[in-house]
Amino acid sequence: MGEDLVLYRDLSGNYGLVDKHCPHRRADLAFGFVEECGIRCSYHGWQFDQTGACVQQPFEDTVAPESTFKEKIRIKAYPVEAKAGLLWAYLGPDPVPLVPNWEPFTWENGFRQIVFSVVPCNWFQDQENSIDPIHFEWQHSNWRVRATGETGPYTPKHLKIDFEEFDYGISYKRIREDTDENNPLWTVGRNCLWPNSLFTGEHFEWRVPIDDENMLSVGWFFNPLPQDRRPYVQEEIPSWEGPVVDAEGEWITSHVMNQDFAAWVGQGAIADRTKEHLGRSDRGVIMMRKRFEDDLAKLKVGNEDPKAVVRDPAVNSCIKLPLFDRDYLIQGPTRDLLADAEHPRTRSMLNFVFQAGQPPDVREAYVEAMGF
Repeated sequence: MGEDLVLYRDLSGNYGLVDKHCPHRRADLAFGFVEECGIRCSYHGWQFDQTGACVQQPFEDTVAPESTFKEKIRIKAYPVEAKAGLLWAYLGPDPVPLVPNWEPFTWENGFRQIVFSVVPCNWFQDQENSIDPIHFEWQHSNWRVRATGETGPYTPKHLKIDFEEFDYGISYKRIREDTDENNPLWTVGRNCLWPNSLFTGEHFEWRVPIDDENMLSVGWFFNPLPQDRRPYVQEEIPSWEGPVVDAEGEWITSHVMNQDFAAWVGQGAIADRTKEHLGRSDRGVIMMRKRFEDDLAKLKVGNEDPKAVVRDPAVNSCIKLPLFDRDYLIQGPTRDLLADAEHPRTRSMLNFVFQAGQPPDVREAYVEAMGF
């Protein structure tokens, strides 16, 4: 979010996120020493705890032990919490809200992995993708048709879409030529989570702004283990960096999210919305922009939380989201289902379709866990 920060874990296990530069002589704290409590600047030894308080100034403390100088010194610091294999920082005003404990974070007997990619464009045009169901038809399904060298037949068309706000975002629903109003894609739908995430059931995608023209894509993926591979405890959640361009500098478009990246970056570093011509398929985008404008107005007044801020610990014990395959994701597939090579679930489990570049060791750990 436009700030240069240093993240550390001290010797007591506490996480800290502080200004990159020491307030003494502006030395880089990325070279600092982690101590039992906080981080120490390697230039002159000033030490700060995770709240930003200066707790030691070695020379000053030696020559003037009665001095209160260090009590006047603070470094910018933000609270950090570990959850679901990720570190969450809060960069806003007090009081600090809770990190949402989404239901998938509580699921057991699954293989999780996290993928990071830096995408060179503004985060908001990426988040608008989260409320755009029509792009699935063209950017993914029909793209795969054309990538094989075929000109058809194209995937079933969308016939009807709808959008609905709920406590934690906006859901989108759709009917295609091969579905009807009894299909979960219409009765339940998918979720654009507030303010910067997509949730499809087995994975989250967060769009984290680095600055106005760059964002960090964070994908969190869950695969339920087959029923005959349980119980299973994943001791460590692997994370890896997904490439966005190949060795020749061309955009990778072989995987689902890589196709999205190409579409977002193609709009420019900051999309010029004055040149858009929105249609009926863009009603969700319009709803989302209006909600953001409403939330910004609330923040200016300062006496009301924006949408989806969680403060009640009882609510946060497990936040359930609209989800049409909950039983499968909790109970896992049978070996009979996995024996059906044509089943959509099997195809998606055999290969990681979301991003290119999955490291061999992550693939091997996944295959071993699943019993393939």
